Amino acid sequence: MLLTNIETIPGKSITVCHGVVSGSSVRSKHVGRDIMAGLKNMVGGELRGYTELLEESRAQATERMRAQAAQLGANAIVNVRFSTSSVAAGAAEIYVYGTAVTVE
Repeated sequence: MLLTNIETIPGKSITVCHGVVSGSSVRSKHVGRDIMAGLKNMVGGELRGYTELLEESRAQATERMRAQAAQLGANAIVNVRFSTSSVAAGAAEIYVYGTAVTVE
């Protein structure tokens, strides 16, 4: 499955537009990550626990979007966009969406 954040795939022609597809993942922090993040906040630097959490969430949301596109018979997704939001205290959502298409 080809994914791109532009409207077309260079060298390919869109033959069928299947519509908008999306995927999301909602994750929450746990006490261990919160404690480590609090300590890291005091000295500065990357919060690796949160970075890993967001990477896992992005991968899961993207895979869910790909599965939805495959069910529609698409072989590519164009105009892919990511969004994030806080859904509750200590929980965040990663949302990914795009247009499922067939390209040749």
